[in-house]
Amino acid sequence: MLKISHAAGHALVTPGKQSPDGYKEWQVTNEIVKLVMMELENYEGVSQKRIDDPTGSSDLPLNKRCELINTWGANVHIDYHLNAYGAGWNHAGGTETYTYKTKPIEAAELAEKIQVNLVKELGFRNRGVKTANFQIVRDTNITAILIEFAFMTNHNEAMKMRTTEYQKKAAIAVVEGLTAQYKLVKKSVETPLANVIYRVQVGAFADINNAKVLVEELKAKGYPAILIK
Repeated sequence: MLKISHAAGHALVTPGKQSPDGYKEWQVTNEIVKLVMMELENYEGVSQKRIDDPTGSSDLPLNKRCELINTWGANVHIDYHLNAYGAGWNHAGGTETYTYKTKPIEAAELAEKIQVNLVKELGFRNRGVKTANFQIVRDTNITAILIEFAFMTNHNEAMKMRTTEYQKKAAIAVVEGLTAQYKLVKKSVETPLANVIYRVQVGAFADINNAKVLVEELKAKGYPAILIK
């Protein structure tokens, strides 16, 4: 069983963490988390847990988040963020993914796969896979990555990331990175048994003449009706 934990970065109530026009980071990352988790439900051997407040009304401290991840026994953690530079709109932009320098090679491999997919899907500048001393990737005992999908202080990127289209693109990139790294297999879909025929009865009559009239009406409309006693 592959246990994956998710967190939509900062909450609605966190000071800052918003675009110059007041659109919160969480409003974007929350939607991406939900899309990723929904899609991963289609794969075998995956267990998931969201370790942030899914309502966005509180921001769990980082030490508490790390504790929840480690206690649950996650194998992988993904933190979802939007980047920022300065206080107003500017041209800083692009996508980047972070790991911690002492994490297993698996973390770097997963980060690279997701980063390549994100650049392809979103079309923003490739800022690469980097290491950083972020607590969420440092103090978790597992493969952990932190994604900065785009800059919310870049007007072009911010407007695109608010759309369902780009949120879906981001989610696809994350899921495809996970499936490639861990060789995830989609759940089988049950198909109807072959050669099963279903019959529909549209009427039953005591008077055979009434039954014959209905049969003729159905035939006239193109239905292969027959009379059965």
